[in-house]
Amino acid sequence: MSSFRRALKFAPLGALASLITLGIAGAAPPAPVAAAQVPAAAPVRSAFAPHAMVAAANPMAVEAGLKVLRGGGSAVDAAVAVQATLGLVEPQSSGLGGGSFMVFYDAKTHKVTAYNGRERAPAGATPDMFLNPDGTPMNHGAAMVSGRSAGVPGAIAMLHLAQSQHGRLKWSQLFAEPERLADQGFPVPGRMAAAAASRAPQAQTPDAVAYFTKPDGTRYKQGDIIRNPAYAATLRKLAAEGPKAILEGPIAAAIVAKLRQGPVPGSMTLEDLKSYRPESGPALCRPYRQYEVCTPPAPSGGPSVLEALGILSHTDIAAHGPTDPQGWYLFAQASRLMYADRDRYMGDPEFVKTPTEGLLDPAYTAERATLIGAVAGPPPPPGKPRGAPDFGPDHTLEPGGTTHFTVVDAAGNVVSMTTTVESIFGDGRMVAGFFLNNQLTDFSFSPKQSDGAPAANAVAPRKRPRSAMSPTIILDRQGRFVAAVGSPGGPAIVAYDLKAVVGMVDWKLSLQQAIELPNMIAAGNFYATEPDKYPPAVVAGLAAKGMKLTGGFGAEASGLHGIEKVPGGLRGAADPRREGISKGY
Repeated sequence: MSSFRRALKFAPLGALASLITLGIAGAAPPAPVAAAQVPAAAPVRSAFAPHAMVAAANPMAVEAGLKVLRGGGSAVDAAVAVQATLGLVEPQSSGLGGGSFMVFYDAKTHKVTAYNGRERAPAGATPDMFLNPDGTPMNHGAAMVSGRSAGVPGAIAMLHLAQSQHGRLKWSQLFAEPERLADQGFPVPGRMAAAAASRAPQAQTPDAVAYFTKPDGTRYKQGDIIRNPAYAATLRKLAAEGPKAILEGPIAAAIVAKLRQGPVPGSMTLEDLKSYRPESGPALCRPYRQYEVCTPPAPSGGPSVLEALGILSHTDIAAHGPTDPQGWYLFAQASRLMYADRDRYMGDPEFVKTPTEGLLDPAYTAERATLIGAVAGPPPPPGKPRGAPDFGPDHTLEPGGTTHFTVVDAAGNVVSMTTTVESIFGDGRMVAGFFLNNQLTDFSFSPKQSDGAPAANAVAPRKRPRSAMSPTIILDRQGRFVAAVGSPGGPAIVAYDLKAVVGMVDWKLSLQQAIELPNMIAAGNFYATEPDKYPPAVVAGLAAKGMKLTGGFGAEASGLHGIEKVPGGLRGAADPRREGISKGY
């Protein structure tokens, strides 16, 4: 069984699929969200604007970003405000205590830069730290809420680096709106209320229970006004001091103290926090049809998206649209081949040899494409790309608790950023008004396989866990901006992003139409889909090809948000599976 299918098998899906209860014995799926919990006014998913735009998973975050843009801020300036707001109003997905990947398009130079704010393991991390004394892997739920699950947070440090290079306003000017919301209070969004009321272990921690319980002892519900003065104070400190505010000093000391608490305390130190450095460099770009698709390099999921596109480039998927079973068949079979390679080879390139060039070599993707037969066969094995090391099969479980947003400013600069605390409310431990991440449970719990072969994604000191996050920017061959998109979804992120690109490029859909296509996640011999969204003829046609579509697949629901260039301006797009909107001016 592939690590991806294993993650799906143990992750029940409710109406809010981000409420993952991986590894909890006897845990029931979260109850579906009642219709009354959904806001009465339908949000504007797709919108047009002539100058600038923000697309994100919560309207309050979109408004915070737009205020910065209208005030003369750049796309990166707005991204800081959006992230600070999402950490307040969508804490189940991202925050100051998490990590992220970002790609930035410079409209003047036409260059795309990748920023890496992925969390790192502390220096005291060991390959066996998620093993029981008898050598068996820890219960995944227990590991997520342990002191060992948190990595050194990198999202704010990454944004500070990008803003120092591409910002127009002062860093201290970017936190006013989220600070106001935290101080004065904001209406609890439906997804946040549902997450807080779920059976997920992180929602049951003392910190989470205290935060989501009103003075009268009842839980906050959708629409209730909640305040977070500690978060406002942290933002004021961040505005004045930059990322040092949380990586050094009293907040850093509080993080270390919180992670040293039981059960299963961690090894995080003040030096681990102080020594964190984000990274930047050229984005990983490859041609697809008449376009150039750019993502961050490993350990992000970008190389996997590009490999799947490379495989599809050797097929005629463009001739088979979303109402044709053959189109979805080719999409699924390319995905299976990609996931087989990802499970085997992807890891932190600072620690393991990641054969990115070999995986993206046109000769290799052509060879992989020849494995797509007329009907679906058994699960494909990983290939042997140029430079491939001898790694064993991977057993990483990757739940989801992530969000994505896209910003385009009036000068045409673009941010595409996927950001996360890993699972719902991270590890459930709260410091200074924000939750810490549980990103280290994205490592393989077993450092070696039964045959002794090492796992590419094994734990190591200061190593970054493999990620599926793959924020994407699409350019034309002249280097002009075409579209930007990305999604949350745990290991399904690469499938969601792939669907959006194929929908736009091959099937000639608008970005909103591409986002609204049914999701399909194909790995091993498992086809996880939204079967009710497919035309009956497509379902029947895929069944005839050996593909049995399975619903209720347990992955985190997509939350695709993006912006595309259209005549006269920009058109935003937001996934109807979440609460997001797009809006501009």
